[in-house]
Amino acid sequence: MNRKIISIFTSCAFMLILCSFVPSYFSGEKKLENTIEGKIVYNKKKHNIVLTWPAFGSSGNYIITRGGSRLASDFVSVGSTSKLTFTDSKPNKDKYENYYKITRNDITILISLENQIFGSNMYFYDRKYEKAETARNDINSQFPSIGLGGSNGEWTTKRQAYYFKANIKGQTYDAGGSGSASSKEANAIELGFYSHIGGLGKVPSDVKLGSIFTRPHLSGGANATCTFWRSVENVEVMRDFGWTVSQSTSARRMLIESTSKYISDIGDTNFWGSGGFIADTHYTSTRPNWGGQQQWYTRNAIFPVGSASMGGSYNMVWQGCVNPPKADDANSPISTTPIIREKPFLFVDGDGEYKVFVPAWQKDRVGVSWSSTDMGKGKIQDLVIDWYVAKEGDTDVEINNALKAGKNIFFTPGHYALNAPIQVNRKDAILLGAGIASVTLEPTEKNTWGCIYADDKDGIIIAGLLMDSFNSTTYQIRIGNEGANADHSNDPILLSDITCRVGGVQSKNIQIQASMQINSNNVLGDHFWLWRADHGSQKGGEARWVRDRCKNGLIVTGDDVTLYALFVEHYQEYEVLWLGERGRTYFFQNEPPYDAPNQTSWSSQGGKVDGYAAFKVANTVKEHHTIGMGSYAVFTGNNGIVNKKNGFEVPNTPNVKLEKICITRFAGPGNILNVINGTGGSTATGVKRVALYNNGTGIPPYDEEFNLPNAESYPAYISMDK
Repeated sequence: MNRKIISIFTSCAFMLILCSFVPSYFSGEKKLENTIEGKIVYNKKKHNIVLTWPAFGSSGNYIITRGGSRLASDFVSVGSTSKLTFTDSKPNKDKYENYYKITRNDITILISLENQIFGSNMYFYDRKYEKAETARNDINSQFPSIGLGGSNGEWTTKRQAYYFKANIKGQTYDAGGSGSASSKEANAIELGFYSHIGGLGKVPSDVKLGSIFTRPHLSGGANATCTFWRSVENVEVMRDFGWTVSQSTSARRMLIESTSKYISDIGDTNFWGSGGFIADTHYTSTRPNWGGQQQWYTRNAIFPVGSASMGGSYNMVWQGCVNPPKADDANSPISTTPIIREKPFLFVDGDGEYKVFVPAWQKDRVGVSWSSTDMGKGKIQDLVIDWYVAKEGDTDVEINNALKAGKNIFFTPGHYALNAPIQVNRKDAILLGAGIASVTLEPTEKNTWGCIYADDKDGIIIAGLLMDSFNSTTYQIRIGNEGANADHSNDPILLSDITCRVGGVQSKNIQIQASMQINSNNVLGDHFWLWRADHGSQKGGEARWVRDRCKNGLIVTGDDVTLYALFVEHYQEYEVLWLGERGRTYFFQNEPPYDAPNQTSWSSQGGKVDGYAAFKVANTVKEHHTIGMGSYAVFTGNNGIVNKKNGFEVPNTPNVKLEKICITRFAGPGNILNVINGTGGSTATGVKRVALYNNGTGIPPYDEEFNLPNAESYPAYISMDK
């Protein structure tokens, strides 16, 4: 072959290569249409992919291009057709690494297996095909609609989860940068409301991110007390981790390689927050800073060597941690976590398939559950085989039918409207939410029972869900029927990252008896926020007192119930009412209802006692233990001064023991008059603490009969499965 022919051949080959790649700006020139849904079928035996789609556009062929991920830098041309179907006979080896753009005229649709399985509220990133800054830019582009206050944040129904595939060949998702996560120079990922970051590796170091920041929207960024509803798990953070948050925020299974702080460093006033929860996390280089956080619960973390305070104001609990702060008034280190099962999580296994890792139960644990090379003890379940993947728009009928068929439920991010409760009625069933998925009592008033009912069965797991109520109901979530008495000690029930919300958004009057009731024995709760909303998109004050009615945040009748990180706020009667034996609570945070209109309408024990205790252990209980309890007075907008006699009430019994209790006043004229049982002093003169109350000599509470929901609470139209 002569040199001229070689030159022509080389030029033609080069042109073909150029034509086979579509630059990333191509997709930006076309309208990406999300309302037109195509279908994708993978044939494993033939290793081909068949695409189908409905007609769109006015004329011409459909042009098909393929990228390895949704935001791949390059999309390769794989063909064109006038038909509504196309077969790719040579797709990428990994079936999930095939994203197709179908373009006709000025309209482009995107089809992939991941989108077909998980829906449009889960966003996947793959460093193999994307630039380091791609994920960060994509997530931050959504922040203006989900990171601010009001409808662009707190009260939106939008939900989203951002999942990162494991790094390869030393690559990371770090776009580069320096300084505090709040600074422009940090190039941090900014995580908004109802958002989740998840690593799809087996261990946190498989997914390396740069910097993360949760920007508060109050006081110019200084006030994080309303920075709610977001989570992160199973990733490594290489630079500053600015987790400036309050309640209903979860950071789990993390590797923190640099600085980290949990209070804002921007804004125009004092810096404060009302967090928070971190678990199963290893800090390798720098001890974190909690600054002006009111309180925080940290479980099974490893800190660099040291024992100095790491900040925080009133109630900081460190359980099962390595190198925690030494004990003082505000800090309560607890040597071990007596029993724990970590929350299940989604990952991609070595065979390229999506799986769910379900950790094993552990006792008396110190430190993290994983190592740099080992996921930890547990079981692996195949998502496609063992699970039903629920997507926004799925009904209670579809979800309950899947549970009856033996499937576990993976709730993709979304707002699930229920006409009947989800009924968990078999052993070892799992409900797992992503992206703060919400199960909500709407759109009709037919469901007067609740969001979730779990039967009295071994090994049930409910995790990562927000229960919301736009209508009246008996409960929002109930675990076990009334009178439940099964022994689950060999395989307890696990509730992780559970939020219940009453009010804040609906305009009509609603009445709920209890956000959560635990009737089963041997239940473990790992991070709850039960919240009767103290603010929202509707009018507050006395209007809220009548409109958003709920007596109790939590009622416990089961025995041997253990709770870690219990946040309960603003309920109208006893916020926690405990009737079961051998209960344990490690960390409790509370604010009473802001909006009690007057003392006459807010008194307990037959009108003999001002207000209701935040945490009430019934006089019939013989054994109970708590460590790290705080209740903070905020009585505002009242018709006259409203006080609460006791922050906590318990029987004066030898085996009922409360340790490290505190009360204080944040705002308003009213006070908590005593820490516990008429002792400990009033918030009128500042913070009050009781180090230990055990068989105390305080004023015992009056005997009471409690009006609890019963079996007659079942609505006639639901046949509850047993």
